[in-house]
Amino acid sequence: MTKSVRLHRPAPLPAPLIATVAVAATALALGGCALLMRHPVGNPDVPQPRGAVDLARYLGRWYEIARYEQVFERGCDHVTADYTLGTDGRIGIVNGCIEANGRASQARGRAYVVDGSGGAKLKVSFFGPFYVADYWILDHDDAAGWSVVGDPSGRYLWLLSRRAVLTPEEAKALAGRAAALGYDISMLRWTRQD
Repeated sequence: MTKSVRLHRPAPLPAPLIATVAVAATALALGGCALLMRHPVGNPDVPQPRGAVDLARYLGRWYEIARYEQVFERGCDHVTADYTLGTDGRIGIVNGCIEANGRASQARGRAYVVDGSGGAKLKVSFFGPFYVADYWILDHDDAAGWSVVGDPSGRYLWLLSRRAVLTPEEAKALAGRAAALGYDISMLRWTRQD
């Protein structure tokens, strides 16, 4: 005589738990991909920002002159960053570029100022409510219209200007500002803006 075995189906998981697990799995997958594709460290000892930033003057359009190449910006030229102040006090971000295939691309995000940073440190999000990216305005000159932006990991670096195209001397001087902060400027990828 054979013994029959009765299988019991487990109770279904509650929908909120399924959603939480899905979000966590997605975040881990994206985080894992980001770890595998990160730029090497170009500055092992990132300094604190050189001074306070008047965000009212910092808002507006910036042109990317050079950067450490990242997977989310790979092959992009004609890169711009537009910053606006929202009614809630958060900063709206629109990053635009022309991809290698000629297609225009945009990424929209938001940022808030880190308390006690004098406006020089922001937390940025391009993925909903998760403000995980650091944006440090390490050095800038409002009058000359340039900015050196990085993060504490030393893997990210952007050289920005209010003008789309700099003279070779101006570009060299801007890269020199980054070098003075400890960045390996041989790792820069220069952005076409013409």
